[in-house]
Amino acid sequence: MSTAGDQQTPADLDAWVDQVAAVLGLEPSEVPVGEILDLTRRVAHGIARPAGPVTAFMLGLAVGRGTASGTTTELADGLGALAER
Repeated sequence: MSTAGDQQTPADLDAWVDQVAAVLGLEPSEVPVGEILDLTRRVAHGIARPAGPVTAFMLGLAVGRGTASGTTTELADGLGALAER
């Protein structure tokens, strides 16, 4: 992993996802990194920067609890579209 001030790489993100997945009891392959990054970008630009990670967290809660209908991809795309309106 890179240290503060170093240039981060996609490999650093992959390593981080692997580490966090292990702590949380998840399979890294279950983490849709690209979709989450796209969602947070769309929300951060469409609403406000802090809304990006907050929305991603809320999506994770809803998916984990089974309170939202649709796939993670469908939900993330819908939330991104909502932010862009």
